[in-house]
Amino acid sequence: MRLKKSENCLASEVKGAVFAAPFVAEGGRRKRRFLTDQRFGYLLLLPALCLFGVVIFYPVARNVYLSFQEKSITTGMEAHFTGVKHYLKIMTGDARFRQALGNTVYFTLVSVSIEFLLGLGFALILNSSFRGRNFARASVILPWALPTAVMAMAWRWIYHDIYGVANDILLRLGILKEAVAWLGKVPLAMHAAIFSDAWKTTSFMALMLLAGLQSIPQELYAAASIDGAGSWAKFRYVTLPLLRPVIILALLFRSLQAFAVFDLIWVLTQGGPGGTTETLSVYLYSYTFRYLNLGYGSALSVTIFALSLVIIFVILLFQREEVELG
Repeated sequence: MRLKKSENCLASEVKGAVFAAPFVAEGGRRKRRFLTDQRFGYLLLLPALCLFGVVIFYPVARNVYLSFQEKSITTGMEAHFTGVKHYLKIMTGDARFRQALGNTVYFTLVSVSIEFLLGLGFALILNSSFRGRNFARASVILPWALPTAVMAMAWRWIYHDIYGVANDILLRLGILKEAVAWLGKVPLAMHAAIFSDAWKTTSFMALMLLAGLQSIPQELYAAASIDGAGSWAKFRYVTLPLLRPVIILALLFRSLQAFAVFDLIWVLTQGGPGGTTETLSVYLYSYTFRYLNLGYGSALSVTIFALSLVIIFVILLFQREEVELG
């Protein structure tokens, strides 16, 4: 029995060695095995890569192909090759695109800046010790958990010039003398949308920064206190440098989301008044699905994708600088 057990162990070890080693012996010669561990891993990834290609790669390739075609309701939805005509129009002759790009950049810069500053303040508060801290941490995620379309509909009623809560409160307090059409005036519509976006997504920024704050060792703050550092010195020389990777990641996520904003603007203003709140995503939707200009809409989507890559590159430059300095 002991001999048989030893033979079984030896056989299992030899079998495991055959599957683990990239080379096997055959007739005294070393022969490279075809199915190595690395190739076997690629083989396991093949179904997922095929699904990914069908869901992602093909639509992207099809979209790029359509961007060089003239396919719209005026051509009977038949495709005709036009080369870079659509891209030349986007860069030189489309004033509405430039307006939408300016609106999108303004919305992104202002909303993300507000959300970062407020989120950092809330994160510092939630990271301190106070009674009810766990409840506050749990409830801060509620605005972010709400669907954007539902939240935007609620804010649309709040901003209503006749039935809105905002006008009612401000009139009762004597701040306003008459009701204001928050979503109907040019200077106010964009800032109303920014305020609504900041109300929803500040909690996301706060939670990400809070996670970064909790990863900072408390021993560093104790050492800084021994060296005589005050609260501002600790924040400047301990908190900010160690929180920088999380800040960059949070800014990257929120910048891409704000740059591609659609549902909030569409529910609130649909790009009005006069196109002053029309973002790139709203403009793309209008050209593609309302005007049925698939060729130009595809060129717009490729352009927006390229601009998103620029945002990623610019933000990651700060990450690379941080790594080099470290």
